[in-house]
Amino acid sequence: MKQILFSGMIGLVLSLFGTPALIKLLAKQGYGQYIRDDGPKAHHSKKGTPTMGGIAFILATLVAYFATKAIVGAAPRASGLLVLFLMAGLGLVGFLDDYIKVVKRRSLGLRAKAKLAGQSIVGLGFAILSLQFSDSRGITPASTHLSFVEDFSWSVGPVLFVMWAYFMIAAMSNGVNLTDGLDGLATGASVMVFGAYTFIGIWEYNQSCANVITATAKCYEVRDPLDLAVVASALMGSCFGFLWWNTSPAKIFMGDTGSLALGGALAGLAICSRTEMLLALLGGLFVIITLSVIIQVGSFRMTGKRVFKMAPLQHHFELKGWSEVLIVVRFWIIQGLCVAVGLGLFYAGWVTN
Repeated sequence: MKQILFSGMIGLVLSLFGTPALIKLLAKQGYGQYIRDDGPKAHHSKKGTPTMGGIAFILATLVAYFATKAIVGAAPRASGLLVLFLMAGLGLVGFLDDYIKVVKRRSLGLRAKAKLAGQSIVGLGFAILSLQFSDSRGITPASTHLSFVEDFSWSVGPVLFVMWAYFMIAAMSNGVNLTDGLDGLATGASVMVFGAYTFIGIWEYNQSCANVITATAKCYEVRDPLDLAVVASALMGSCFGFLWWNTSPAKIFMGDTGSLALGGALAGLAICSRTEMLLALLGGLFVIITLSVIIQVGSFRMTGKRVFKMAPLQHHFELKGWSEVLIVVRFWIIQGLCVAVGLGLFYAGWVTN
């Protein structure tokens, strides 16, 4: 368990002390946030705040993971490396989007087709690679069996699995992206889910089929649960450090660089830990906010009327007069409840199996 402690602490320290340096660098280059005119008027005061802050916790996470492996003398594992690949790959797509927004002054960033192509290359690449690299027991990082708290007994086959994995990655990365609209909201919510996956990884490692003595004992068929916990801990620590500077009033925004990376990491952890459908509950706030956009768009197209004053949901409450800090704290409470219920169901699935 030293790996989990080391990765979390290294990620925290690097992000906490590295983010101010990134703020100075971005501010010096003039890479400030662009604020759209159709957003809440209160956000205009945030114009010029350095963005692309996701660089800080992405690099902190990568360094924390590999430094931990070097310190304890352990080799990186396929599952952890694949989740880091997914995080960094989507972070690169987000970085290109942010760069075009703040440097090229094009408010919508990457063209829709280019952004989709980038997300598809990374997402599909992860999905295909996750079915490779079997260990001595023949277990691969991902499985063609869909899962909730563990794999279901039936397989959907590699083609449908790749499509399912890509949907999860796209949905979660865009969900975090939509949530990233208020200072600290997406960062704090992500910390809670990464904390949950640190626990899940530890639990699955302690109850791994690779460690059981008898063939009849209950166990989890997960390739590298400890490594997934190390990655989740590194992400949790890195996001905690970034939150110090991202909380209201934010000194830096994560941008698409950070939101796409965090969403990808969450999807990757769920896929590799065999808790795919459970992620919809563990990341419940992201799902709720995404649904608010779907409802708003669907209602307007079908009836010409809007359900909310503005979507995503957090902006609806802004226009109702709630303060930014009040919205963030209450949404964090909702996210905390989602994590608590999700972990409760994960444990219940073990004791009732």
